[in-house]
Amino acid sequence: MAIFEKLAKDAVVSSDIDKTLFDEYSVKRGLRNADFSGVLVGLTTIGDVEGYDKVDGKLVPKDGKLFYRGVELKDLAKGFQSAGRHGFEETAYLLLSGQLPSVEELNAFTAELELERHLPPFFSKNMILSLRGRDIMNMLARSVLGLYTADEKAEDLSPENLIQQSISLIAKFPVIVAYSYFGMRHSYQKKSLVIRHPQPHLSTAENFLYMLKGDNYTQLEADLLDLSLVIHAEHGGGNNSSFTTRVVSSAQTDTYSAIAAALGSLKGGLHGGANLKVMDMMENIKVNVKDWRDEKEIKAYLLKLLNKEAFDNTGKIYGIGHAIYTNSDPRAVLLKEKAEALAVEKGRVDEFHLYAAIERLAPQVFYDFKGANAKVICANVDFYSGFVYECLQIPKEIYTPIFAVSRIAGWCAHRIEEVTFSSKRIIRPAYKNVSERHDYIALDNR
Repeated sequence: MAIFEKLAKDAVVSSDIDKTLFDEYSVKRGLRNADFSGVLVGLTTIGDVEGYDKVDGKLVPKDGKLFYRGVELKDLAKGFQSAGRHGFEETAYLLLSGQLPSVEELNAFTAELELERHLPPFFSKNMILSLRGRDIMNMLARSVLGLYTADEKAEDLSPENLIQQSISLIAKFPVIVAYSYFGMRHSYQKKSLVIRHPQPHLSTAENFLYMLKGDNYTQLEADLLDLSLVIHAEHGGGNNSSFTTRVVSSAQTDTYSAIAAALGSLKGGLHGGANLKVMDMMENIKVNVKDWRDEKEIKAYLLKLLNKEAFDNTGKIYGIGHAIYTNSDPRAVLLKEKAEALAVEKGRVDEFHLYAAIERLAPQVFYDFKGANAKVICANVDFYSGFVYECLQIPKEIYTPIFAVSRIAGWCAHRIEEVTFSSKRIIRPAYKNVSERHDYIALDNR
């Protein structure tokens, strides 16, 4: 047996912990309480998520709400949409400062984003185009760490410098993702290398579509991408990547190290890659459900998924259910409203109706399958986001990077709060050691 095979086998055996010990020591696995709510580990003023009320110790489902600095997401979206403008820049300003910007403040902030979109000299060639990789998230994380070397004040933790670094990263993320994608495509898919420079006076969403597709995008497409960026920008301090940002930032490290760590978290299939699983599942459903309008056939196949008899045999209906939201996910509600118009524009109405049918039928199938004690569930944002990106002709390789392009605004806000205004104690949870004690044995006697 090769040494690495023996090491792997021994490591697996050594990592096997008796599951009853978790209850014996009251371990909050995954930092979750017994009712699956998150363990309270900090305070924040940035994002807030509501999916249920607690009445007499029990969870009471309700329509979900998401707040950015106290402003409800649906009101924020209604505000910029009714004015016929894009909202990601306004959202980023709100998250960073805690205040909605005036016209003058928003114009100044947008102007700074325009200036900061340009990458340092030779950075594109040396860090992205010459050192290409297969995974865009890893290329983004590597590029973020590379930006440290171009920042003469990289270690400066003053609020003013943290804001400057935040604006720079928010501006540069779409550019790095677009360039990384075309570099990967050129190297590993043998396609043309296309580099389009960001254009002044375009919004973040418009610039991203321009760098990907040139002028070949519609107003509705830009509006949908902008909305997607807004609804993914923040989701409270307890989500894995934002918590990662806070954990690493609590050690008083630099901004680039903290954000690179957050990217590593978001890359995981249980976090940022969830919409890809939805897309794969939906392709499977479209093949195996012959009549997309037959609700009985749809329900029968959803039951097969829960019984681990279809798709990947995990027993999951991807995109249905959320750790906090019960009756509804406000992000999914907003995205669905616009997604229908996009489906009409792209001639994919039948497919949209299949999504809507599954969203409506899956909770009932789940309740019937689980019985009276089944958790109240709804479609989450991942259920529709992949469909929207596909209609926008965005490559799957950058679905998760788009999440990062949006969430960088929330990450930076959490970092500023943790470094500047929090307790300034390094986050250090406890782990109970349950291993047996062993005497040391001399090497010749083993």
